[in-house]
Amino acid sequence: MAVCIGCSSFSVVLILLLTILLLHKAHANGVQQQQPFCNYFEGSWVEDETYPLYDSSMCPFIEHEFNCLRNGRPDRSYLHYRWQPLGCILTRFDGRAFLQKLKGKSIMFVGDSLSRNQWQSLTCLLYTSTPATNYNQTRVGDVSIFTFTDYDVKVMLDRSVYLVDVVREEKGRILKLDSIEGGKLWNGIDMLIFNTWHWWNRRGVTQPWDYIKIGDQYYKDMDRVVAFERALLTWASWVDANIDPSKTMVFFQGISPSHYNGTDWNEPGVKNCLGQKLPLSGSTYPGGLPPALTVLKRVLRTIEKPVTLLDVTNLSLLRKDGHPSMYGLGGRTGMDCSHWCLAGVPDTWNEILYNIIL
Repeated sequence: MAVCIGCSSFSVVLILLLTILLLHKAHANGVQQQQPFCNYFEGSWVEDETYPLYDSSMCPFIEHEFNCLRNGRPDRSYLHYRWQPLGCILTRFDGRAFLQKLKGKSIMFVGDSLSRNQWQSLTCLLYTSTPATNYNQTRVGDVSIFTFTDYDVKVMLDRSVYLVDVVREEKGRILKLDSIEGGKLWNGIDMLIFNTWHWWNRRGVTQPWDYIKIGDQYYKDMDRVVAFERALLTWASWVDANIDPSKTMVFFQGISPSHYNGTDWNEPGVKNCLGQKLPLSGSTYPGGLPPALTVLKRVLRTIEKPVTLLDVTNLSLLRKDGHPSMYGLGGRTGMDCSHWCLAGVPDTWNEILYNIIL
């Protein structure tokens, strides 16, 4: 009888312990499920004296147009800001960890000078993290290649401002919205980061084409946003036809904004970014988001293969202080409120990229 009672007591205790464990697990899972999803692209800029992530004077290959301090920019407050997402904290960029994770891999930025801006940022982030590492720089056609030889990591840039092809025919220079032969250069790359928008509104002598072509039809011109979307759909088809997600990660940089109209950030009468020393506070840009971003997101939803949007538009809109202005390529006559100083905002784009691939 005593043995039987002992057995019952042991069973009861065992059941109670299992119940407690199951309840604890269920509670833990419930708490995890209730935590908000961290959107890296929603947040605000906060002062942080531990930034920037590198000293631009220690990165000897920053191009003249992005090297604001070397070009005489007197203020430095724009350097000391960190992007703070809502609901989480970004892991600080670690160049050695990045190179180790991507050892033997290739990264290619494909796009216009905003892609070059981000490409140069990444090479500086990696180089200044590992200044003793060996590297070499080469250029093959339109492709610039920066190789960290100790890690066998290639960080490349393919200048392709429209993503689709621009070819010369008897009729002139033709922007072919349904042709993407340039995509042959992207095959076999381990990480692709695309971008286009900056050149779509070019007119006059800076416009690098004479006609737009779709199929067999030529157009002297057309709505540039419509043309942009048509080209993106061609690129989207290329991604679905050529990308193997088990071998290649695909990103799209998003729409990098300009600051040429102070009305957009509640400073009527201000005509450009010259003299802007502080980012906007808060998380929302008064002027709203550019229509091109809506077009881009609509096209990305049509792609079957996984493509991650580096949605840098809003966080960059808040940084009216981050452009070269007169401390870029053209000085005061070439007022640059489109590109970004390095060190600067593109480092945050790459820090988010780093957090995504961790």
